[in-house]
Amino acid sequence: MTQASQPTLPGSPPLAADSAGVGVSELLAVLRGRSKLLATTTLVGALLGVIAAFVLPPVYTARAVILPPQQQQSSMAAALGSLSALAGLTGGAGGLKSPGDQYVALMQSTTVLDGLIDEFKLQQIYDVKYRVDARKVLLKNSAIAVGKKDNLISIEVDDHEPVRSAAIANAFVTQLRKLTTTLAVSEAQQRRAFFEQQLTDAKTRLTAAQIGLQGSGFNPGAIKAEPKAAAEAYAKLKAEATAVEVRIQTLRRILTDNAPELMQQQAMLSALRGELSRLERTDEAKPAAQGGADYITKYREFKYQETLFDLFARQYELARVDESREGAVIQVVDVATPPEKRSKPKRASLVALGGATGLLVALLLLLLRRRSSA
Repeated sequence: MTQASQPTLPGSPPLAADSAGVGVSELLAVLRGRSKLLATTTLVGALLGVIAAFVLPPVYTARAVILPPQQQQSSMAAALGSLSALAGLTGGAGGLKSPGDQYVALMQSTTVLDGLIDEFKLQQIYDVKYRVDARKVLLKNSAIAVGKKDNLISIEVDDHEPVRSAAIANAFVTQLRKLTTTLAVSEAQQRRAFFEQQLTDAKTRLTAAQIGLQGSGFNPGAIKAEPKAAAEAYAKLKAEATAVEVRIQTLRRILTDNAPELMQQQAMLSALRGELSRLERTDEAKPAAQGGADYITKYREFKYQETLFDLFARQYELARVDESREGAVIQVVDVATPPEKRSKPKRASLVALGGATGLLVALLLLLLRRRSSA
């Protein structure tokens, strides 16, 4: 005969014995008289943690710290900035949070990683067949970051050998120097060749303008019709417009049409062209002395070509100076040295984790056994 179930009032909470969760009383009942078993399993788990701490290969972390170069204004921007009308437009548009972010990205580039893989034969050390897998392992074993307070770049490398971990960390700096040197020289070479061609063309046009000015004759009425200062101002304004056109051509090689800096330069070019049109309309309204109009036109052309030649000459010389440089100066704050202590695995953590795991496993088995026998 089965025992009748005890009636319960509507809305009353279920009994503790029927609860699906583990109550405190049930947990205490499981622990009662099982202290020796729990101590044994905890000790076994701790011993397994000790074994794992000695079996797992040690990992050493070497750290190097560098001071990233401060971003400098480009030579072309500095040359254009020497003209008063363009002084406010030579700043670059920066999308990075700090100068160090760019150098962190360079050290994580394929060029730098491949250089390290070849130098230390990391494919054999990491036991991978493909270079792409070696890059992934190297990135996983490396931590490169910019300090939030000091803006210094720290390079940490994990390896099973302390000497090799320090060597790889220092090699990151060496590869970064090589890459920045190559990039700086290549960009300067392109600018030098571009302005060299512009300078040659400007010199040819300047010579032709000088010959035309000498053959135009001179009439004192030309000076009265248009003073020399007015002609020089017009020539300088026209040269500035040409300089902006050159800058737009160079920016289009590296920026999209919707880039803010490119749109700003195009707006400046429109403003300069509008000012030139206004001066030309004003000059057309002035009566020119007989025989002076030809001289004024050719004098304008000569001053324009002269100003343009001087501008390209400055830019060409600056590009040559940049080409002779060795790239950005990277200063090493702390050279990576072979670490004396292992960084991983931490023996105390493994022992504590093993003991806790053994204790939890024992509690789980006891609870399951109690539930199955109930």
